[in-house]
Amino acid sequence: MGRLVHFEIHADDPERAVGFYTGVFGWEVNRFGDQEYWLLSTGPEGEPGIDGAILPRSGERPAIGASIVGAVNTVQVDDLDATLAKAFELGGQLALDKMPIPGVGTVAYVIDTEANVIGMLQPEG
Repeated sequence: MGRLVHFEIHADDPERAVGFYTGVFGWEVNRFGDQEYWLLSTGPEGEPGIDGAILPRSGERPAIGASIVGAVNTVQVDDLDATLAKAFELGGQLALDKMPIPGVGTVAYVIDTEANVIGMLQPEG
């Protein structure tokens, strides 16, 4: 079985995207040598989750409101309202408002500063 081990966020302005993701989720970022590739650490080693990267977008920027072409990553958060507020403060836009998922929690989707959709999930309990 293939397990997801890494994700990439494509950005028109990678440094702006770094500011968004570090500001909203507190992720640690380290540039990979002198390449235009920023490694993301999303949490401590040994805890569930995966790490990823930000890189320059190749091709056209997705249109806001267009159908999603690609995968959407969802980040677990402690306080969905506070995380949404931080995302909006840093230039994010609402893609899909909060909705409860019985037995799971509450989820919402935001469009980041680079026109990518990111999910946010506050678990029940």
